[in-house]
Amino acid sequence: MKLQLIDILILLAYLLTMVLIGFYMRNKAKQDKESYLMGSKKLPWYMLGLSDASDMFDISGTMWMVALCFVYGFKSIWIPWLWPVFNQVFMMMFLSKWLRRSNATTGAEWLKTRFGLTGKGVKSSHIIVIAFALISCLGFLAYGFVGLGKFVQVFIPWEVIKDYIPFTVAEKYVPHFYGIVFTLFAMFYSIIGGLHSIVLGDAIKYLIMTIACIAIGIIAVQHLHGQTLNVPKGWNNPFFSWELNLDWSKIAADANKKIADDGFSLFGIFFMMMLMKGVFASLAGPTPNYDMQKVLSTRSPKEASKMTGFVSIILLPIRYSMITGLTVLALLYYNQLYLKGPDGVTDFERILPATINNFLPVGVLGLVLTGLLGAFMGTFSGTLNAAQAYIVNDIYLKYVNPEASTKKIMSMNYTVGVMVVTTGIFFGFMANNVNDILQWIVGGLYGGYVAANCLKWYWWRFNANGFFWGMTIGVVAALFMPYITTGLPLYWWPLLFVLSLIGCFIGTYSAPPTDIGILKSFYRNVRPWGFWGPVHDLVVQDDPAFQANKDFKLDMFNVALGITAQLCLTIFPMYLITGMYAPLWITTGILTVISLILKRTWWNRLED
Repeated sequence: MKLQLIDILILLAYLLTMVLIGFYMRNKAKQDKESYLMGSKKLPWYMLGLSDASDMFDISGTMWMVALCFVYGFKSIWIPWLWPVFNQVFMMMFLSKWLRRSNATTGAEWLKTRFGLTGKGVKSSHIIVIAFALISCLGFLAYGFVGLGKFVQVFIPWEVIKDYIPFTVAEKYVPHFYGIVFTLFAMFYSIIGGLHSIVLGDAIKYLIMTIACIAIGIIAVQHLHGQTLNVPKGWNNPFFSWELNLDWSKIAADANKKIADDGFSLFGIFFMMMLMKGVFASLAGPTPNYDMQKVLSTRSPKEASKMTGFVSIILLPIRYSMITGLTVLALLYYNQLYLKGPDGVTDFERILPATINNFLPVGVLGLVLTGLLGAFMGTFSGTLNAAQAYIVNDIYLKYVNPEASTKKIMSMNYTVGVMVVTTGIFFGFMANNVNDILQWIVGGLYGGYVAANCLKWYWWRFNANGFFWGMTIGVVAALFMPYITTGLPLYWWPLLFVLSLIGCFIGTYSAPPTDIGILKSFYRNVRPWGFWGPVHDLVVQDDPAFQANKDFKLDMFNVALGITAQLCLTIFPMYLITGMYAPLWITTGILTVISLILKRTWWNRLED
């Protein structure tokens, strides 16, 4: 353990600050339900964007991305399209303002603006969205729990503290023990202070992470000076052909095994599947998690768009400064790192904590450790807040106690928070590693979500019954898929999508259309483009001055520019830290041109 007194003091100061924030914000959070869950919709867009970016800077995802950068090099910039990361661009250009115009509190509450309160399938569609939201929230809590435990274990080996613990913990459960300790701490300040506490805590964490990431980048540049990286041919080239063609056999043979286990060897096919799934998933809008809650918590539709666009700008360059810096250090000193797991196999997810522990100086180590633990707490608290919103707002207040007092609502928020955390820990014990959970969430579970949530925006005839059956078939198939097939979950996606789409069409045509009054209200308020012709004609009869949304081509043009800019923001620190200055200047030029175009085609045209 290399932690020195100053590192420990930095960490303790941060933890104490989080506790104080929770207490400080407690009275403001207790004002009412909307204040607790959504900050009363009065928080500025840049603070919510900072919080959203901070929540995405999670410890488990960063461990996974450092492992990817080490093994796949510059080609690793494409792999986060599994989420897909470019869904932020679709939201920035049009979906965030569409979503915010609903003025809902959660994704389940949003459904009533699209399908109404009565009719076949309405109650069932409400329930399936809540089920999906809770399953995905619990999945992300387990995902963060596993990554946190593996991270802390490197800095605080069990041998150092086991004599002070009054019980025995098996070696394979040591990460879970650490996960429980820090999860309980994060649970306290999240539950007490609500969204006000979460946003302020995220801002402090982001400041710490920014300082830490820049420091890591500078340290990596200093170590790399006068040396070359021992990497396979093509490692520092972001472009690819049908096959990956990275051969680690003479450098780190276990990296070839990881590539085979990941299923990314045929990179061209993997990329096409990722892109196809990513476009549909992005068109479906945000999943019912902390990202959606931040959009719904903005002050206006215009600010929702600004908030989402701000996320990529402040997240990607900073995060990839850390990822690239740690990768460079790991490559330079690979033989000095112990990356073996309990089974004796190289665990590349250990690169991040092992590199931090070995090569960062006193003080910087404390900042990085504090920032990454804060990253876990931020992601955890945002996910927990979303889960609480669905259970309290969409189950308790809708079906159990609609007339509950503010005091009773707050009590339920606290109780529900404890229940959700306990369940998340349980699922964390069942998971093998970060990558397993991530692949299941983005490749499997989200595959069952996409079809129904695409159609709800773009097709007037789609109704609550179709939504219920599409979601139900997709989610149930995703839950059982790991038990009936093997291979990369991404490759299940087309089958899940088709099954869900069949459910959507059968369910839709087995029930009457949504009430025309609801459809007219939704179309008039949200103003989506798509297949809304019959509804548009009726709206125009009532209001001849109403204009249809004809921005489809412009939105898609902006999306293409935004995705390109997002890739440039990602690869910019990679070129900078590795000293590849020619492509760095090209990247800077592309970013400048895109920024000037989007100023005219997006920013200047923003409206509520």
